[in-house]
Amino acid sequence: MARSALLNVMVQAALKAGKSLSRDFGEVQNLQVSVKGPGDFVSQADLKAEKIVHDELMKARPTYDFLGEEGGEEKGSDGAHRWIVDPLDGTTNFLHGIPQFAVSIALERNGEVVAGVIFNPATDELFTAERGSGAFLNDRRIRVAARKQITDCVVSCGVPHLGRGDHGKFLVELRHVMCEVAGVRRFGAASLDLAYVAAGRLDGFWETGLAPWDMAAGLVLIREAGGFVSDMKGGQDIFDNGSVVAGNEYIHRALTEVVNRPVPGR
Repeated sequence: MARSALLNVMVQAALKAGKSLSRDFGEVQNLQVSVKGPGDFVSQADLKAEKIVHDELMKARPTYDFLGEEGGEEKGSDGAHRWIVDPLDGTTNFLHGIPQFAVSIALERNGEVVAGVIFNPATDELFTAERGSGAFLNDRRIRVAARKQITDCVVSCGVPHLGRGDHGKFLVELRHVMCEVAGVRRFGAASLDLAYVAAGRLDGFWETGLAPWDMAAGLVLIREAGGFVSDMKGGQDIFDNGSVVAGNEYIHRALTEVVNRPVPGR
């Protein structure tokens, strides 16, 4: 597949950071870990990976804004472009030796995500997409699943944990979804959940309480794979609301309806 110069920069940054993460994943028990919040950890691996991505991207486009999970936002002089980066999505998985984590890099132009890269170094899977050019897994074209009935579907979600999210609201959502689908999964890395929807491995995904770096690359992947994404209410204020629902045309519509059903009467 032909890639633009910018997408090549993103891919190289993700691969370089992934190589660093792979080394640290092999030494996961020796990592120095600091507590960032209840049930939420940040490791030296995380910080190293973000520096690698930051340096690679800013070397190529030093005038672009940069938003990273660890380092926050840097304003550039360009005004139209912003890198959105999660150097290690699935940190808790990583620290527990679970090989479900990824480097996620997106490029936003005038408020719209136009390119995305998600790389899982543990499985050597590289998901890429550019607006108007399709979505790919290791250079093979991918499409969302074609199922039309939600009862045939396997969907994934994020589950709020200690100190995070509205547990009661989520349990209501899960109760509704459980009754409608063939299976529910929780993998622990939103970027990969979205990539799996784009690749047709999952039929749908929903989660609340997310940050832009959790979702940005996945949004363009799903759209370029023929899928639909919105916030939980069906709108496009995804970053502002911190929520996402994804699937093909039919499952996105059905899943959005299910997760928004009211609390059952007592």
